[in-house]
Amino acid sequence: MSEKLDTLIKGGTVIDGTGAPGRKADVGIRDGRIVAIGELNGNASNVIDASGQVVGPGFVDIHTHYDAQVFWDPTLTPSSNHGVTTIMGGNCGFSIAPLNGNPADADYLIRMLARVEGMPLESLRQGASWDWRTFGDYLGKLEGRLSVNAGFMVGHSALRRHVMGERAVGEKATDAEIEKMKALLRQSLAEGGMGFSSTISESHNDAEGNPVPSRHATDAELLALAGVLRDFPGTTLEFLPNVRLPFDTAQLERLTNLSLAAERPLNWNVLAPDAKAPARYTSQIVASDYAAERGARVVALIFAQGITLRINLASGFIFDTFPGWSDLFKLKLEERMRALQDPSWRARLDAGLRSPAMMLREPMTEWTVQQVFSDANRPYEGRRVGDVAASQNKTPLDALLDIALADRLSTVFLLPTMGDDDETWKLRGELWHDERTVIGASDAGAHLDMIDTFASSSHVLSVGVRERKLIKLEEAIRQLTDVPARLYGLRDRGRLQEGHWADVVVFDPDTIGCGPVYARHDLPANGMRLYCDAIGVNHVFVNGRPIVRDGQSTGDAAGRILRSGRDTETVPIPASTH
Repeated sequence: MSEKLDTLIKGGTVIDGTGAPGRKADVGIRDGRIVAIGELNGNASNVIDASGQVVGPGFVDIHTHYDAQVFWDPTLTPSSNHGVTTIMGGNCGFSIAPLNGNPADADYLIRMLARVEGMPLESLRQGASWDWRTFGDYLGKLEGRLSVNAGFMVGHSALRRHVMGERAVGEKATDAEIEKMKALLRQSLAEGGMGFSSTISESHNDAEGNPVPSRHATDAELLALAGVLRDFPGTTLEFLPNVRLPFDTAQLERLTNLSLAAERPLNWNVLAPDAKAPARYTSQIVASDYAAERGARVVALIFAQGITLRINLASGFIFDTFPGWSDLFKLKLEERMRALQDPSWRARLDAGLRSPAMMLREPMTEWTVQQVFSDANRPYEGRRVGDVAASQNKTPLDALLDIALADRLSTVFLLPTMGDDDETWKLRGELWHDERTVIGASDAGAHLDMIDTFASSSHVLSVGVRERKLIKLEEAIRQLTDVPARLYGLRDRGRLQEGHWADVVVFDPDTIGCGPVYARHDLPANGMRLYCDAIGVNHVFVNGRPIVRDGQSTGDAAGRILRSGRDTETVPIPASTH
């Protein structure tokens, strides 16, 4: 090439994201774009030797909760280190904009996030200024600061609290309030919001233990807000139904009608296949078929791995979904501790565990006492609850509650990994190929003390491709790049193609994976998060600039704040399969 390149990536196996076979080729980058792919010999300011490595599009993660982390960690680790170059935040109705200027309403959102998304409260309070008002104000604060490309959905709970104040929890919106929410959504979309998100999941409760604002909305309110999207090109729709139960006709109708109202694809979170309990996921995956028959498009986000939960009675997340347990978490900590010492409360909780509606299949005896905080509990750390109970001649529930009380409810209990058996892995691999699913649901930035799903791409490429051979490398990369990019209508992203933005990852297919999960205290106010280091991801480029070099973050703020309509195009429904 006659004109000098900014970067030349030489000698790698290019897998372009389309599903086409990999081929040996060089990649030339100039002015943030891919300008050539082939045998290149031109001059370049920066030359990367990619011999023996894969050169692919950067990974696209459409389900994150980095909305607050953007302020204290603009590199958005660990996602960027695992090759993610584009993220979507504001999911589940939990955006942190717009704000109405009332400190009480901002404080409600902060405390809600701390509870429902497992973010340390003081980290949220100290890590961000919380002084923006409009959605545009929020996005403006992020311009030129992030290492990755980032778009944000407009969250239903934020809209409802903005308009209704304290009435957002517990009350039906009036027609006038719905119109105000629609106007606020219009403004937020015009300012760059990527779409509308909401939840009715029974696992989503606020700091007081009450259902979050969006769970108090009628279907009419949901449909009215979804309908706003029709007027804004390049927008999309994200929703959380109640996934603990099989989908009934009402749930199928709701998902379909939302997509039809918006005239946009709807993605829902999360499909968790379980070969030992097929009724739930088989009833849920057909939501796509039901919608397609009616001219809508509904797709399920699906996990990239088995799920290991770490839960505690201080936050109450997951515990509050057990039958008969939710009222416990409406109590302040001291009141909750007194209740847990009350035999009548314990009898009530025990009855809930025995209820046919109890969804966790593994009994409490199989849980592990993973982390304790008092000297009295040190002997129990690392032991199964069932073994502790037997040694003390107690019921498993009594043993667990007594341990938790000694730690003022902060004890971390580790549940057996769900969906890690061979049969479920085989099923998961089949569903990765299914046009009704999109690999996602990483929840990166959320549940920081509970789950380690934030490295979805590395799990798929290591366990799914290399170890279990459930999916070929080219198809796995397509599913992690082009498929989510096309679902959101991202312009010039998701593929290695001349003219596209140079979002590129260079990795070793023989070693890519996740290091051990460990705790890092690197959040504001010394907050903790679970973390795992990336293995085998050597170089990551965003818009042609290196954000990871030789496996280490460069800190380059190369990312763009993605705005609907400018950086996205409308994805019509019904759409052809991906």
